[in-house]
Amino acid sequence: MERTMKAMSALAAVGLSALALAGAPAQAAKDQLVIGVAQFPSSLHPNIDALVIKAYTLGFAIRQVTAFDKDWKNSCLLCAQLPTVENGLARIVDGPGGKGMAVTIQLKPGLKWGDGTPVTARDLEFTWRLARDPKTGFSNAKPWTRASRVEVVDELTAVLHLDKVLASYNEWDQLLPAHVEGPVHEAAAATGDYVKQTTYARAPTTPGLYNGPYMITGYVSGSQIVLEPNPHWAGTKPGFKRVVIKLIENTAALQANLLSGDVDMVAGEGVGLTIDQVLELRKQHPDRFAYVFKPSLTYEHIDLKKENPLLADLRVRQALVHAADRKTLTDRLFQGMQPVADTWVNPLNVNHAADVPTYPYDPVKAKALLAEAGWRPGADGVCRNDKGERLSLEFSTTAGNRLRELQQQVLQANWKAACIEVRIKNEPARTFFGETMKKRAYNGLAMYAWTSAVTESPRRTLASDNIPTEANGWGGSNYIAFSNARMDELIAQAEGELDPARQKVLWREMQQIYARELPVIPLFFRADPHVVPKWLRGYEPTGHGDMSPYWSENWRAE
Repeated sequence: MERTMKAMSALAAVGLSALALAGAPAQAAKDQLVIGVAQFPSSLHPNIDALVIKAYTLGFAIRQVTAFDKDWKNSCLLCAQLPTVENGLARIVDGPGGKGMAVTIQLKPGLKWGDGTPVTARDLEFTWRLARDPKTGFSNAKPWTRASRVEVVDELTAVLHLDKVLASYNEWDQLLPAHVEGPVHEAAAATGDYVKQTTYARAPTTPGLYNGPYMITGYVSGSQIVLEPNPHWAGTKPGFKRVVIKLIENTAALQANLLSGDVDMVAGEGVGLTIDQVLELRKQHPDRFAYVFKPSLTYEHIDLKKENPLLADLRVRQALVHAADRKTLTDRLFQGMQPVADTWVNPLNVNHAADVPTYPYDPVKAKALLAEAGWRPGADGVCRNDKGERLSLEFSTTAGNRLRELQQQVLQANWKAACIEVRIKNEPARTFFGETMKKRAYNGLAMYAWTSAVTESPRRTLASDNIPTEANGWGGSNYIAFSNARMDELIAQAEGELDPARQKVLWREMQQIYARELPVIPLFFRADPHVVPKWLRGYEPTGHGDMSPYWSENWRAE
């Protein structure tokens, strides 16, 4: 594993070096950048639905208060100075329920929304207020609900009062424009009304929605999104007059569009070409583009539907993993660049634990586990139990993604050999993520990936208070409906632990519970494949949830 990680890091370094030093012939300045993607966001509200493609798109137009940079260090985007206990902007205080925190956020002067309205502490307070309303369906990585009270000091300063000490006290997501979304929220009476009525859904080209270097000026659902410079942006002047994010769902067609010049680059954060395609592209066209393979925190896995009675027995879940030859899959499809996962925590993460239960490929053990659980091969090769029920499961992922479809075929063959039948039923990404996963409407197995931030708590995906339901407006991303009291306790403790050594102890136990319970089938961690033009400068992939577009004002053609 260590050798694999070092090789991946070396590849990333080579790719970045090529990107920075590429000796492509000078060309006339290019004022438009067309980015090809294989997914399209089902919505554009930054705090509703946790989708990678939406986070990528909005990175150009809406800034978080803070973000982790390419070196995985927390930094200010909207704030003037990162709050820390050391500099006094974050203080541990006594409260009615015990120790809490007071965190001062000082916004940079000169920040404005795309309509010229200043970005102020009132926007921060408004965002916090929306997040605390359960009817809004908020689902974000760095929730504003961590604060119990917000004190607006002046136009640029607010103090967030936390009821407990939190390790993530200086990690805060995007702000919402109070002058645009305030009236919408006031008019939303019932659960789900705000999600339907938000301006991000009804009029996504409204300039006042965006405070980044670019703003969305064109939106054709299921086709493309056009971004142009925010005329009121006070930071580094963006290098392009237009950025077009163009949907080409079929990744083979996306590659053809890249080679024909219809798109300039392909996003590498898991929403573009698959790694096998980029490896082959590099082999065939080694000098045409700059290729970057960035080891990432993106976790490919298969969710298991908790309510499906066939999956209720732990032995069946264990058999599914033992019967899946994940190592051969990654070796053949990705040339060994994407290491097999045991839990959601990447070995690159400082809190990774190596001593967790593992399930290596062992088809004999898989069959023994199934027999122990009462499943015997039938005449058609598919296992049956004493009731005559067939061990047959529906297997879904995003349609048109060639690599995921190859993964499905490999796994389907693996499981067939163990007398487990899977029936493939795929959907367009916007349906799969926007409806099926969001509302937990899948029936058996659902394969996809999610990207985490560097120190992100697993609350969004593993805490019982983040299970999407109609009552909470389908907020939260715990699509497996995982509910474990001890896991909830550990998540809460880890979120409040400032000592790194103690953090590792808590994270170790969380990973052990996850590996024992097997609410999902872990597959692998991605190396994000970026294909960019050699004339593009300032492009720096991060490998984590705070993606490269957060620094897109530095991108330019040379």
